[in-house]
Amino acid sequence: MRLKPRAPDFTIFLAVILLLTFGIVMVMSASSVKAAYYYNDPFYFFKRQFMWALVGIAVMIIAMRFDYRKLARFSKPFLLVSLFLLVALFIPGVGKNIMGATRWLNLGPGSFQPSELVKLAGVIYFAHNISKEPHKLADFKKGLLPYLAIMGIIGLLILAQPDLGTAMAVCGTLFFMLYVGGAKKQHILGLGALGIVLIALAAILEPYRMRRITGFIDPWADPVGTGFQTLQSLFALGSGGLFGAGLGQSKQKYFYLPEQHTDFIFAILGEELGMIGAVCVILLFFVLVWRGIRVSVACPDAFGSILAMGLTVQVALQAVINMGVVSGLLPVTGITLPFLSYGGSSLVFTLSGIGLLLSISRFNR
Repeated sequence: MRLKPRAPDFTIFLAVILLLTFGIVMVMSASSVKAAYYYNDPFYFFKRQFMWALVGIAVMIIAMRFDYRKLARFSKPFLLVSLFLLVALFIPGVGKNIMGATRWLNLGPGSFQPSELVKLAGVIYFAHNISKEPHKLADFKKGLLPYLAIMGIIGLLILAQPDLGTAMAVCGTLFFMLYVGGAKKQHILGLGALGIVLIALAAILEPYRMRRITGFIDPWADPVGTGFQTLQSLFALGSGGLFGAGLGQSKQKYFYLPEQHTDFIFAILGEELGMIGAVCVILLFFVLVWRGIRVSVACPDAFGSILAMGLTVQVALQAVINMGVVSGLLPVTGITLPFLSYGGSSLVFTLSGIGLLLSISRFNR
């Protein structure tokens, strides 16, 4: 029996709007010095982020009103298009290199990150195919191996950009979906151990990644080199204290902390809004993940249940990695904080995923 659609989960919607509000305000504050220096306009990044936030909210509402079950038939072409765009990055003149990384496609006045598209496409494809034949996952060769091959292709294409953080987040999400979908525990444990080895190899084989790990282990050994970002981030968080220095009063954004409005925006938030502000953001992510899991559990069909879990884990994993890096618990990786960090592609596709999660919640039991 098909359930009639009802109102979406308001708690998820409210948590996302509050996180987005935090993000827009912090982008305005964290980027003001850099924007004034490079563009002679302290609101340059803020205005662009605000525009993308409006676009993202519109897309989220459209996705929320869309019947998620109709997505299943488009899962394969959606994934193929996203993989094609990832490959297109390496065509001369098509990919845009910024700070040694080719992660953006040239679109005339703007740019676009295909890895953000493949995050969403991969989750939809895995949810559809796992729900269609869940019993196959128990068979390693015929069931699990094809999914691992797709994960490997996605991971290698993102890793080649290079972008180890995003590759970990995408593959980690898809891997968790295989576990939720019914893969055997011994297969998951064995593959998890193999994944850790492969991540270690990816770090060892690239000198700059190895320097990041040594900088993470002992940042004071090279405080103006490999340990610089970690130390400056910790200085920002530590100087914020309980209540913070006040909105707009950050010292680290004056070119002490690199990527202050993208990867390390949480450090500026902690400096200006203190531990109270940081805890509020963490709690909002916790509420979002908790409600997302509830939506997954209450969903009446397997496709929606696995899709909701994948969308929720994707946001949670990316947030954990980013905040782990900012607080010095993980080595530095170039991964943004969902809803808060500056970036149009990331914001729009993350909000698209939330829209689908809200769509699933409308059909819950």
